[in-house]
Amino acid sequence: MAIKINPEKCTLCSICVNTCPFGALELKEDKIVVNDRCTLCGACQEACPSEAITLEETQKTAVSSEHKGVWVFAEQRDGKVKSVSLELLAKARELAAGLKTEVCAVCFGHGVQDLQQLITHGADKVFLVDSPDLSSNPEDYLTAQLSNLIQQYKPEIVLAGATALGRSFIPRVAAKVSCGLTADCTGLEIDIEKRQLLQTRPTFGGNIMATIICPSSRPQMATVRPRTFKKNAPDGGRQGQIIKLDFNKEGITAHSQLLKFVEDVSEKVKLDEADVIVAGGRGVGKTENFQLIAELAAALGAALGSSRPPVDEGWLPYSHQVGQTGKTVAPKLYIACGISGAVQHLAGMQTADTIVAINSDPSAPIFDIATYGLVGDLFKIVPLLTQQLKRE
Repeated sequence: MAIKINPEKCTLCSICVNTCPFGALELKEDKIVVNDRCTLCGACQEACPSEAITLEETQKTAVSSEHKGVWVFAEQRDGKVKSVSLELLAKARELAAGLKTEVCAVCFGHGVQDLQQLITHGADKVFLVDSPDLSSNPEDYLTAQLSNLIQQYKPEIVLAGATALGRSFIPRVAAKVSCGLTADCTGLEIDIEKRQLLQTRPTFGGNIMATIICPSSRPQMATVRPRTFKKNAPDGGRQGQIIKLDFNKEGITAHSQLLKFVEDVSEKVKLDEADVIVAGGRGVGKTENFQLIAELAAALGAALGSSRPPVDEGWLPYSHQVGQTGKTVAPKLYIACGISGAVQHLAGMQTADTIVAINSDPSAPIFDIATYGLVGDLFKIVPLLTQQLKRE
């Protein structure tokens, strides 16, 4: 779909400009123009008194043999490539093997460090766009740049992390190149015969796993939650190519500016990077009782996690939440204290190598996936564990 404005009917009354909730319409040089903030909501069409605005179907990017390659958007922050990019490269290699095609990483930023790791973790090519204007990941610039590259090089599949950045700008890219997008995937497979990406994600609160395909347009795009896939071990012998591209911001309107990025100082150990996580649930009871969980985490040098109810109650900040609406983690050890094991929580931690569950209810679902289960009062068990760990 696209907004079309008939210049013969348009009276330049600017009612549409004032009506648009996203500021997507502008009066420029005696005509109304639509910028890239348009969401096709149709508010301008309804408001136009002269019926000069219409929503029209646009031709989708057709499926053709021109589209080749599996691309991974290699997200960076402060010049460092995020771990989710390396996780996606591992999956991209698997998908590309079935399609007999290449894997490319696309990285935007300024002074990004250790780009070679993208090659050692699976990329055959790295498209690098280096500019000071891209250092803070401005979404308008990233949207325009990635859209242009997709239209120029025609990849068959584009993957990105379902991070705050990925969730924000990747849907805009999909809209600009007229293709489908499946968000928050937990599984990716290939139908080799049809060359279709089978994109699996939870729906209806995690009670159903839906597999989605995009048969009529390319590229096939998906975002994947961090820690869904495991990184491959780096292969120092892999050879690849780093292709540097110029950035031209002419004609791109930046509608926002990042003033400052504030790290969450309450996270002593980041959840998505932790090898050990100790998490508390509704069974902890109240804010003050989380001190017991925090002490056990400190004794293990672990990150402090939580299921959703404690976050909803305000006992812990959202940054500690694990689950479908929080972070997906895959630590070596996950200790669940007072967590019943709702499917929404399990979706975020069930790939942990070892799971220890502490719960007074022997029928709690968490015990179905636990490696070790301790049935009992967490207020007695957790302090004993902490004391023993401190002695050792």
